[in-house]
Amino acid sequence: MEYLNQILLGDCGEVLRDLPDNSVDLIFTSPPYADQRKNTYGGISPDKYVAWFMPRAEQFRRVLKPSGTFILNIKERVVDGERHTYVIELILEMRRQGWLWTEEYMWHKKNSHPGKWPNRFRDNWERLIQFNTSRAFKMYQEAVMIPVGDWAKDRLAKLSQTDLMRDESRVGSGFGKNVSNWVGREMVYPNNVIHMATECYNRNHSAAFPLDLPKWFIKLFTEPGDVVLDPFVGSGTTAVAALQLSRNFVGIELSPENVATAKDRVSEIQIALPLIIADERAEYQVAADVAPRAEAPMIPIQEG
Repeated sequence: MEYLNQILLGDCGEVLRDLPDNSVDLIFTSPPYADQRKNTYGGISPDKYVAWFMPRAEQFRRVLKPSGTFILNIKERVVDGERHTYVIELILEMRRQGWLWTEEYMWHKKNSHPGKWPNRFRDNWERLIQFNTSRAFKMYQEAVMIPVGDWAKDRLAKLSQTDLMRDESRVGSGFGKNVSNWVGREMVYPNNVIHMATECYNRNHSAAFPLDLPKWFIKLFTEPGDVVLDPFVGSGTTAVAALQLSRNFVGIELSPENVATAKDRVSEIQIALPLIIADERAEYQVAADVAPRAEAPMIPIQEG
């Protein structure tokens, strides 16, 4: 397919018309926020943002597989001293278009720039809103598990009688916990707050994000060989993340300068990947020759 692993120049609302239905497994993108990226997208007014976005969302919905996921990185702007409601309005309009507002993640920026405002504190987080077209979407939670943490060593060393059974919430909420379930665990599932620094490849790009951010969602919602779309690909971070994780990508960008930058980054990765894979295979072969042979473990197939 000619569009695969390409950075395409143009408005995504038009370019996507050439992509077939149900051809993408994950859409991960950060579109221009209201009144930003004026040189390329004209600086969409907050009052007109939903009307500008929804025709493009219609194309996103068409190309996304029923088992796929759409992750939208966006944040409300302050207009006349208060937060504008265009993100809330966008979520409601997306639901009217047929999307499911499945989940919302928070990207905590660990090193956001300091500042002072008369009526608020600095922004230290951004939304990553998850949309789906079906409740039966692919999700690989084991791919993003994290170490259980040092707290478990002391907390689980001596369990009380209460720790050995489900301890119901004292406020009668219906929630409860069984502390003994943590015994022996080295890895656990994360929560929906993602802690990452804002360091990125292109510091001059107004909507750039760190490479690890798209990587986290690519691992969570796709398998190797799947197709990842970024319709506002900017300097190519999502495309690079997809390549490094053995996924295919489609990148679309309106700025010729960003397209050139993204293509250069992608080319560097495409040249380097065979060498990296060869080194990894060589290291694996050496380890296999040294280590005693054992039966390969059976890995269960996870249904989407």
